[in-house]
Amino acid sequence: MKRTFAEALEHRRSYYSIGNDSPVLDEEVVHIVRTAVKNVPSAFNSQSTRIVLLLGDEHKKLWDIVKNTLKQRISPEAFVKTEAKIDACFAAGHGTVLYFEDFPTWSQHTSAMHQFAIWTMLEDAGLGASLQHYNPLIDDEVRRTWDLPESWMLIAEMPFGTPTAEPGEKEFQELSERIKIFR
Repeated sequence: MKRTFAEALEHRRSYYSIGNDSPVLDEEVVHIVRTAVKNVPSAFNSQSTRIVLLLGDEHKKLWDIVKNTLKQRISPEAFVKTEAKIDACFAAGHGTVLYFEDFPTWSQHTSAMHQFAIWTMLEDAGLGASLQHYNPLIDDEVRRTWDLPESWMLIAEMPFGTPTAEPGEKEFQELSERIKIFR
């Protein structure tokens, strides 16, 4: 469903209940990622964002890395809940977009724009997604597993798939508390 930019912005949400099927072919997801990486602006045209798209078994492998890493760092009692959440909310999806940066100054700005653009376009294609942050705990293992350059700094992980439930209600702070207008 094609929307105006404003409609897409209003509709974009965090989906934590996703399935492993997809309403679009993987090539459409590849097209979304390529379009964003090519066209989203970056500071000083640094083009510093690096993306790794994981599908199929490669997607599952990432979430196994997350679980194995966390299992070594948290209590067995806490891990039971964590593992259930990862399996039901993230690993259950169709794929994961990994966001990296390879330029130290202002790169977080560029990464945020890519995250927003890809997230919004995935949702516009009928996919649900959420943004996760298991870095830096998993950084070294992710770089080793997919033979990525040491200079690539993992910023976020975005699991996506077909929404299997509606997202929770979104609460908004009063805009008068967040915006100042001077004329």
